[in-house]
Order: sequence, then structure tokens, then C-alpha cells
Amino acid sequence: MGDEELDDYEATLELALVQEYKAVVGMFHYAVETDRRFYLANDVQVEIRGTEPPLVEVTLTDAWVWDMYRAARFVPSVRVLTFRDVNIERLPKEDLEP
Repeated sequence: MGDEELDDYEATLELALVQEYKAVVGMFHYAVETDRRFYLANDVQVEIRGTEPPLVEVTLTDAWVWDMYRAARFVPSVRVLTFRDVNIERLPKEDLEP
């Protein structure tokens, strides 16, 4: 597979992922962004452990993972451990409904 074919393949995967995101975003309450991934989830729990540097533990329930290389993006639970920033947003339902 050449570079151009690989680029076309990845562009096709990303377009399908964007379309899937638009189809499922209304099913979730939260958007969660970490330094490695983006998630949609219906429940988010955050715990801070330690102080120098603090370890952030984020537990997501009923989640969807933004990852074009995953075959199954819906997962029952996710546990994220990071020393970096985590952005959690409650999704405005009125903006997401058609």
C-alpha cells in the first residue's frame, strides 16, 4: 500500500468516525478529552490522588471512544489514569437534539 492509498484509507476512516460521532453524540451526557483520547460518556467520576504531581483518575461509564482504528467504540467502562489535564464538559441536550 502506497502513501497515497494509506492517506485515502485514513481519510475514509476519519470521515466514517465523524459521521458516527454525529449519530451517537445525542445519546451521551458528557464529553471527556484527555491527552490521548476523546470520549463520550453517560457517567463520569474523577478522583485526584497525591499532590506532586497529582494523579487524575477518571472513570467513565457507558462510553464511546473516538478512535478510528477500534472495531468496537462502545465500551461499558473506561478507567483513565493521567498526570495531565482532563477536560470534562456536560453536553447541552437542547443543542444536540434535531
